[in-house]
Amino acid sequence: MRARIFQPARTAMSSGTAKTKSWVLEFAPSETREVDPLMGWTSSSDTQSQVRLQFTTKEDAVVYARENGIDAQVQEPQKRKPNIRAGGYGENFATGRRGVWTH
Repeated sequence: MRARIFQPARTAMSSGTAKTKSWVLEFAPSETREVDPLMGWTSSSDTQSQVRLQFTTKEDAVVYARENGIDAQVQEPQKRKPNIRAGGYGENFATGRRGVWTH
Protein backbone atom coordinates (compact mmCIF):
# COMPACT_ATOMS: atom_id res chain seq x y z
CA MET A 1 0.00 0.00 0.00
CA ARG A 2 1.26 3.43 -0.90
CA ALA A 3 0.23 6.52 1.01
CA ARG A 4 1.22 10.12 1.52
CA ILE A 5 1.50 12.09 4.72
CA PHE A 6 0.81 15.80 4.40
CA GLN A 7 -0.53 18.84 6.20
CA PRO A 8 -3.68 20.11 4.42
CA ALA A 9 -3.67 23.60 2.96
CA ARG A 10 -6.28 26.18 3.80
CA THR A 11 -9.30 26.38 1.55
CA ALA A 12 -9.35 28.93 -1.24
CA MET A 13 -12.46 30.59 0.20
CA SER A 14 -10.91 31.47 3.56
CA SER A 15 -7.97 33.39 4.86
CA GLY A 16 -7.89 31.52 8.17
CA THR A 17 -5.81 28.53 9.10
CA ALA A 18 -8.54 26.25 10.45
CA LYS A 19 -8.10 22.52 9.79
CA THR A 20 -4.47 23.01 8.75
CA LYS A 21 -2.74 22.09 12.01
CA SER A 22 -3.13 18.29 11.86
CA TRP A 23 -1.31 15.83 9.62
CA VAL A 24 -3.20 13.50 7.26
CA LEU A 25 -2.30 10.03 6.03
CA GLU A 26 -4.10 9.40 2.74
CA PHE A 27 -3.84 6.24 0.65
CA ALA A 28 -3.06 6.45 -3.04
CA PRO A 29 -5.64 4.88 -5.37
CA SER A 30 -4.60 1.37 -6.43
CA GLU A 31 -6.86 1.25 -9.49
CA THR A 32 -8.54 3.68 -11.84
CA ARG A 33 -12.10 4.85 -11.48
CA GLU A 34 -14.75 3.62 -13.90
CA VAL A 35 -17.83 5.35 -15.27
CA ASP A 36 -21.08 3.45 -14.85
CA PRO A 37 -22.64 3.08 -18.31
CA LEU A 38 -26.24 3.34 -17.09
CA MET A 39 -26.15 6.23 -14.57
CA GLY A 40 -22.88 7.91 -15.48
CA TRP A 41 -21.56 7.78 -11.90
CA THR A 42 -17.87 7.40 -11.22
CA SER A 43 -17.08 4.38 -9.08
CA SER A 44 -14.20 2.25 -7.88
CA SER A 45 -13.85 -0.97 -5.93
CA ASP A 46 -10.81 0.43 -4.10
CA THR A 47 -11.97 1.14 -0.54
CA GLN A 48 -8.56 2.26 0.75
CA SER A 49 -8.76 5.48 -1.26
CA GLN A 50 -11.69 6.56 0.94
CA VAL A 51 -9.62 6.37 4.14
CA ARG A 52 -8.06 9.54 5.58
CA LEU A 53 -6.39 9.28 8.97
CA GLN A 54 -5.60 12.40 10.98
CA PHE A 55 -2.70 12.77 13.41
CA THR A 56 -1.61 15.60 15.67
CA THR A 57 2.05 15.42 14.64
CA LYS A 58 4.02 14.27 11.62
CA GLU A 59 6.01 11.86 13.77
CA ASP A 60 2.82 10.08 14.91
CA ALA A 61 1.78 9.56 11.29
CA VAL A 62 5.20 8.23 10.29
CA VAL A 63 5.29 5.83 13.25
CA TYR A 64 1.78 4.57 12.41
CA ALA A 65 2.75 3.97 8.79
CA ARG A 66 5.95 2.16 9.77
CA GLU A 67 4.19 -0.07 12.32
CA ASN A 68 1.49 -1.07 9.83
CA GLY A 69 3.81 -1.68 6.88
CA ILE A 70 2.56 1.27 4.83
CA ASP A 71 4.94 2.77 2.28
CA ALA A 72 4.35 6.45 3.10
CA GLN A 73 5.88 9.51 1.49
CA VAL A 74 6.01 12.70 3.58
CA GLN A 75 5.22 15.99 1.84
CA GLU A 76 6.43 19.00 3.78
CA PRO A 77 4.06 22.00 3.77
CA GLN A 78 5.00 25.27 2.13
CA LYS A 79 4.53 27.84 4.87
CA ARG A 80 3.42 31.31 3.87
CA LYS A 81 4.30 34.47 5.72
CA PRO A 82 1.48 36.09 7.68
CA ASN A 83 -0.23 39.09 6.10
CA ILE A 84 -0.55 41.45 9.05
CA ARG A 85 -1.35 45.08 8.33
CA ALA A 86 -0.22 47.83 10.66
CA GLY A 87 -3.70 49.15 11.39
CA GLY A 88 -5.53 45.87 11.08
CA TYR A 89 -9.13 45.30 10.11
CA GLY A 90 -10.44 47.98 12.47
CA GLU A 91 -8.67 50.68 10.45
CA ASN A 92 -11.30 50.25 7.72
CA PHE A 93 -13.92 51.76 10.04
CA ALA A 94 -11.84 54.39 11.85
CA THR A 95 -13.40 57.83 12.12
CA GLY A 96 -10.09 59.64 11.58
CA ARG A 97 -9.32 58.13 8.17
CA ARG A 98 -7.23 60.28 5.84
CA GLY A 99 -8.79 59.09 2.60
CA VAL A 100 -12.34 58.66 1.44
CA TRP A 101 -13.83 55.25 2.07
CA THR A 102 -15.21 53.85 -1.15
CA HIS A 103 -15.72 50.48 -2.69
